[in-house]
Amino acid sequence: MKHVLSVLVENKSGVLSRVVALIARRGFNIDSLSVGPTEDPSRSRITIIVDAEKVAYDQITKQLNKLVCVYKIQDLTNDAYLERELVLFKVNAPAEKRSEVIEIANLFRASVVDVGATSLTIEATGSEGKLEGMEELLQVYGIKEITRTGKIAISRNSKDA
Repeated sequence: MKHVLSVLVENKSGVLSRVVALIARRGFNIDSLSVGPTEDPSRSRITIIVDAEKVAYDQITKQLNKLVCVYKIQDLTNDAYLERELVLFKVNAPAEKRSEVIEIANLFRASVVDVGATSLTIEATGSEGKLEGMEELLQVYGIKEITRTGKIAISRNSKDA
């Protein structure tokens, strides 16, 4: 089962490597990983999506809670949460096809962020399904390059810490 973890940690060098190493040592693959500062500059939030069975998942969270650099772990898997990802598509777009590619970008509320002689670079954010749908439509034109961020997630409800 895929688990979506939001881990609040110290914003210091080496913290990310300790968290990732703990998960990797147990033989689990991280499907998605994203880290960034929070509203408190002394803390960062790591969003981790990991595929693990219940017993193994419980072991991971218990071990993470033992790390001094970890303040809080929130499992968003069974809660209402928002999830987003950013993707950049570099798409073949010769002059005669350019308007079609731009129309697809507009349909997905994406932005053209760079224009080349024969290509367009499009920035899109959204759920995994939305981005995969956009990718499918753009493949007809030829995708030169794709880069994606890890997923970020936040609880929809307003639980106090």
